[in-house]
Amino acid sequence: MLEDHTAAAPLFPAQQTAAARTWPSGYPDGYAVVDVETTGLARDDRIVSAAVYRLDARGEVEDHWYTTVNPQRDPGPTWIHGLTSEVLADAPLFGEIAEDFAERLKDRVLVAHNAVFDWTMISREYARAGRVAPVRQRLCTIALAKQLDLPLPNHKLESLAAHYGVQQRRAHHALDDARVLAEAFRPSLRIAAHQGVRLPLLACQPLTEWSDAPSSPGSARGGYAPRTWRPARRRPACPYPNPGRYSPGGTLVQGMRVAFSGDTSVDRELLEDRAVEAGLHVATSVSRLTSLLVTNDPEAGTSKVGKALAFGTPVIDETAFSHLLRDVAPAPTR
Repeated sequence: MLEDHTAAAPLFPAQQTAAARTWPSGYPDGYAVVDVETTGLARDDRIVSAAVYRLDARGEVEDHWYTTVNPQRDPGPTWIHGLTSEVLADAPLFGEIAEDFAERLKDRVLVAHNAVFDWTMISREYARAGRVAPVRQRLCTIALAKQLDLPLPNHKLESLAAHYGVQQRRAHHALDDARVLAEAFRPSLRIAAHQGVRLPLLACQPLTEWSDAPSSPGSARGGYAPRTWRPARRRPACPYPNPGRYSPGGTLVQGMRVAFSGDTSVDRELLEDRAVEAGLHVATSVSRLTSLLVTNDPEAGTSKVGKALAFGTPVIDETAFSHLLRDVAPAPTR
C-alpha cells in the first residue's frame, strides 16, 4: 500500500518571530522526517512499513509518503505495529519501493526519533537490495531535545509531542509517528535557529557490503518463516590474552580488544565477524583495557569516542582497520 501526498498544508501556523530573524547559514536545505516499523531489532529483521514527511529548510511541510512493505518473513510484534502476515502478503517488496523511498531521502537530512535505529534498518534494506541509501547526514530528535534542554520527563516520542501539544492518533503507525515527529521537530528547529544552536548532525556511512543469513523455507513473497523477535547473538570468548594497546603504524595482534563506534560501510556484524575470525576480541564498550577504537566519525562525540580520548586509546577508521585485518600477528607464546 502506497500513499503519496504532495503540496501538503503546514501542520500548524509558522511562528512569525522566527521568520523575522536571520536563518543560520550553516543549516541544511531540507529534511526527511522518517519513521519505520520493523519485524524486530536484530540484524536480520526487516521493515514492514515506512513513512516520510519532507520539510524545507525552515521546517515547512512539502509532502508526505507512506507504504507497507512485505518483509518476506514473519511480521514480528504485530501487537505493536498492527501489521499481520495477511495484511502484508500483497504489499510491495522493499526493492520495489526503494526508488520512491530514495527520492524522498535524497539531498536531505534524515530526521528520526532515535535516528540510529531508523537509519540502520534503512541502510540494511538498501544493502540487501543491492543499492545505496542516498543519506549523508542524520539528526536525532532525542539529541536535539537534549541540546535545547527541553523540560521533558523522559525522551519518549509521546513526551516530546506532549511538550508541543501535538496529538498522537495511532501510536506505532509509521505515518502517524512521522507526522507527530514532524510537528514536534518544526518548533524545535525554530528554537534552535532562534538561539543559533548548532544542530546535532551525524554523518551516515551507507552500507556497501552485506551478507544475509541462510534463508529459511517459505521465505518467498507471501510465505513467512517462523522466526522470533530475538536479541543480538553472543560470540564465544576470545581464546587469546590481551597483548595491550595497538601501536599506531604497527600491526594488530591476536587478543587485542577492539571496539566499534558509528556507521560502517561493511555491515557491522560482518565486520565484527572478520575481527573475531582474525583472533581479536570485539568489545561492546571502551575501557582502559581497550586496544583500539574503530570509527569513521571521530568528531561524533559519542560516549565511546569520548572515553577513547580520555583513556588515550588509539582511534583509526574502518578502511585502515580493514587493511590491518589482512595481516594480524599471532598471539605471543607463553
